[in-house]
Amino acid sequence: MNLPKPLPVAETPLLALSGVDAGYGAVQALHGVSLTVQSGEIVALIGANGAGKSTLLMTLCGNPPPWRGEIRFAGQNMTALPTHQIARLGVAHVPEGRRVFAQMTVEENLAMGRMAAPQEGRGRGDEAMRVALERVFSLFPRLRERCRQRAGTLSGGEQQMLAIGRALMAQPRLLLLDEPSLGLAPQMIQRIFATLREIVQEGTTLFLVEQNANQALQLANRAYVLVNGRITLTGGGAELLASPAVRQAYLGGH
Repeated sequence: MNLPKPLPVAETPLLALSGVDAGYGAVQALHGVSLTVQSGEIVALIGANGAGKSTLLMTLCGNPPPWRGEIRFAGQNMTALPTHQIARLGVAHVPEGRRVFAQMTVEENLAMGRMAAPQEGRGRGDEAMRVALERVFSLFPRLRERCRQRAGTLSGGEQQMLAIGRALMAQPRLLLLDEPSLGLAPQMIQRIFATLREIVQEGTTLFLVEQNANQALQLANRAYVLVNGRITLTGGGAELLASPAVRQAYLGGH
């Protein structure tokens, strides 16, 4: 098994969280979270259900905003920015449960994703849209076949492809993925994760939240373990995959 290795540390991370607290109402979900994601990496965040993983991704998108701490993207402080401005910086989010627009066609869903592209990266007219579509269709040929089909009639795996493709239409520098393997058959999970490797090879950085720790750690250069809203462990994906504590807690002790 060829596991990815951690990349050399750059001077300025693409994403850096420092001492971030966040939550909903009076309920605190994140406690002093600090982590980094370097450009070109795949970084995984693993943890049990309810650990705060999805809240962390939502906080990165500005909803909920952090209570304390700092979030920087490519050196720029984005702690207090609203969601639409964060997206325009080059951050795209694939939410848990996919959340495609069920009554729209595949092509219409992808066109919606293009609206979040940074102004300088949008290009003009039909040609820019065609180029963006071709990239998505090359990664997910099934979507080309289903182009005129309503998203709500797709299989779960096809909807996950569409959700990822929709996010890629914005040409993000950083792609945030929340539980991309959720509810999918093992063969489809393998296909999705293989495509994620291709996406990184094409220049997009990935920050991945995943309950399927085995798949996530095999994919990731580095990973963090989140327990009750706190980072408790970090290391290379291969290192954590071999860790007795991680194997006992998240891999069934195998």
